[in-house]
Amino acid sequence: MIKSKTSILLIYTGGTIGMVKDFKTGSLKAFNFKNLLDRIPELQLLDCNIDTVTFKKPIDSSNMKPEYWVRIAEIIETNYNKFDGFVVLHGSDTMSYTASALSFMLENLAKPVIFTGSQLPIGDLRTDAKENLITSIQVASMQYKGKPAIKEVCLYFEYKLYRGNRTIKLNAEHFQAFASLNYPDLAESGVHLKINYEYLFKPNLRKKLKVNKNLDENIAILKLFPGISKAVIESVLNSANLKAVILETYGAGNCTTEKWFIDILKITISQGIHIINITQCSGGSVMMGHYETSSTLLKIGVISGKDITTEAAVAKLMYMLGQNISGNTFKTIYEAPLRGEMT
Repeated sequence: MIKSKTSILLIYTGGTIGMVKDFKTGSLKAFNFKNLLDRIPELQLLDCNIDTVTFKKPIDSSNMKPEYWVRIAEIIETNYNKFDGFVVLHGSDTMSYTASALSFMLENLAKPVIFTGSQLPIGDLRTDAKENLITSIQVASMQYKGKPAIKEVCLYFEYKLYRGNRTIKLNAEHFQAFASLNYPDLAESGVHLKINYEYLFKPNLRKKLKVNKNLDENIAILKLFPGISKAVIESVLNSANLKAVILETYGAGNCTTEKWFIDILKITISQGIHIINITQCSGGSVMMGHYETSSTLLKIGVISGKDITTEAAVAKLMYMLGQNISGNTFKTIYEAPLRGEMT
């Protein structure tokens, strides 16, 4: 029996990758993805069937928000049994946030969901869109013993495949716009496509896909800086309906030890608001208690974000708050890797 071709669903949400230049006016406009093969005939060389679905109104990634994350998740949920893999085209600015969010929303995922985009439009002479798109589809269609080789949410950009919830956008101008500083690349595209199988996420395949759509947006990020005032900190921590705060500290999780600052955090925690400690550094990890300036945070019950990125910290927080997890259980679960987002 000849195995049928793998089938990939391409989901266009918006972003530069789906734009073509109107050479008369010089402006960019979205093109019809149904005509994808006309625009990129090389896709016919791939041994898979490609279907497309587009957001009715493409979203600039600067306007991305949780309701659109739910929409992407629902498209995957609806088409989950019909396709072997999914490629999500997305603007690069908030792609790491969306990829992180989808990793938590798609529980027990047994198929690849590959996010990609581009720095230049698809019709541009020097575009990076074609390579990113072609390789993303190729990666999504890869099989191992008749099953998808990759079973997680990834991000592909400029010859590298990353775990989605480990990425940050590092550069607004270079083609190599993303990095995964705390976790190895999952694959590298050169003359050959080299998959680093030992680093791939291994989900529980005995359980069915569960799509978590309840996200709680009542969170804040507080980035510390030398000289930050009590008034600024209080204004953030006293926000209405606040349920959790991501505290971006220095280095390995350090902060000022001034009494007024620690007291404010203590009061906040006593009110049932979770405080997550993550580092401002692009790479590295929070190690609370390693230095005296972080020991106090450990004592008062601040949660360690370890080596999680800000983007994944936001997504994990919204997801967990949506699960109505309470008290000490919340701390235990947050400090444990759920989708490979922390070491």
